[in-house]
Amino acid sequence: MSTSTRTRNPLVVLLGILLLAGVLTYLVDSGSYERDGRLVVPGSYSVLDKDASPSHLWRVSPVEEGAAPVSLSELFLAIPEGLERGAGLIFMVLVIGGMFGIVKQTGAVDAGLERLLSSVRGNVYVLVPALMLVFAAGSTFLGLASEYLLIIPLMVAMAERLGMTRLIGLGIVTVAVKAGYLSSVTNPLPLTIAQPLVGVPIFSGAGLRFVFFMIYTLVGIGFMLLVIRRYSKTHTVRDHTVVSFDAKPLSWRHRLMWLVLLSGIGFLVYASNTWQWNKEQLTAFYLFLSVVLAFMSGLGLSGAADAFVSGMKKILLASFLIGVAFAIAVTLERGQILDSVIFGLTSLVGDDNSWLAAQGMLVSQLALDFMVPSTSGQAAVSMPILGPLGQLAGVGPQTTVLAFLFGNGITNMITPTSGTLLAYLATAQVPWTQWAKFILPLCLVFIGLATLMLSYAVSLGV
Repeated sequence: MSTSTRTRNPLVVLLGILLLAGVLTYLVDSGSYERDGRLVVPGSYSVLDKDASPSHLWRVSPVEEGAAPVSLSELFLAIPEGLERGAGLIFMVLVIGGMFGIVKQTGAVDAGLERLLSSVRGNVYVLVPALMLVFAAGSTFLGLASEYLLIIPLMVAMAERLGMTRLIGLGIVTVAVKAGYLSSVTNPLPLTIAQPLVGVPIFSGAGLRFVFFMIYTLVGIGFMLLVIRRYSKTHTVRDHTVVSFDAKPLSWRHRLMWLVLLSGIGFLVYASNTWQWNKEQLTAFYLFLSVVLAFMSGLGLSGAADAFVSGMKKILLASFLIGVAFAIAVTLERGQILDSVIFGLTSLVGDDNSWLAAQGMLVSQLALDFMVPSTSGQAAVSMPILGPLGQLAGVGPQTTVLAFLFGNGITNMITPTSGTLLAYLATAQVPWTQWAKFILPLCLVFIGLATLMLSYAVSLGV
């Protein structure tokens, strides 16, 4: 294997970013905002005294007072701490992999997809838009994201059944989900935090966001259909010109397993929105489904256990990457430079031109999302600052919220520090480098659309 091939491994990419984060703790001033709970207090940023001499590189013990760059030992310690922080997401991804290992081993996935594809005569140009509209709607109206981890293996299997790649199956879900999050018509996760911080009612401005949601979703669907069309020119793709899909009825065992699986997905959506289930509760539910499906599988207890373990093994390395991504945030926090980055990025927002200020907000959010990929976390640290800055520049509160949504959503489509994106990639068994090359053109298109939409919002004065 050549050196160039090895360096494309996503583990190498993430470890390189972790090393860069460590270097930045020596180059960037440490600073901090005062906080009211999770929220930063605008205007409270102060620079901290820090000795950034290279001697700290070999420091073993953390400094007792003041700020200091991270040492080599702290850089390595950040990885197990990152694994601990991401444990909920990591275990959830592993359990989902194991559960689908059982379902796949029984042949239920292949049989069910055969029936689905035969119902539309294998026409991907009908099936893909319909599925993406459903996924995008769940994202923008209900805030579904982690819940779609259960859908990804099905879409990957469908893509492979049609002669396409795992990457396309992953894109059908991910592009739709991210298009929905970009506008978040009634998505409670960002809106319940961001909108009160700029003084507007929660879910207000939904009409304009719905228009933007439709634009993003249609562009995303068009992108995926274009990818499929280009792929079909050089590969054999089973579309409407090939109607040889086997339409045999499902066996009683396969019917029962699909009924349990689809009912589980429906209950999961209900429970997540009604009881706000966290990752631990979701993982417990997936374990329960796994046990039920194991008893139905006909594989026997040992056979089902072997299939479960085999499914987990396939995504073990990718799950480890989630912990490395969390280690990057740990490193920035230990070096106390995260607030300095926030201060520097929000300084991009000028106060003399509302159009330029709105675009500055977008740029700051795009860059900040790399450091703080959590939607709620980014809202907590940036919106208290951007709200007053927007008022000074003549940018309306709804436009400020849009700049936050667009910046957070677009970067989350590609950043290797996003735990949710890495979970998607792990579940689909797609390398980050391959995904980044695939999705970058759409990210650039979405950024262009975002600048136009923000300009329109500024002209409306909202």
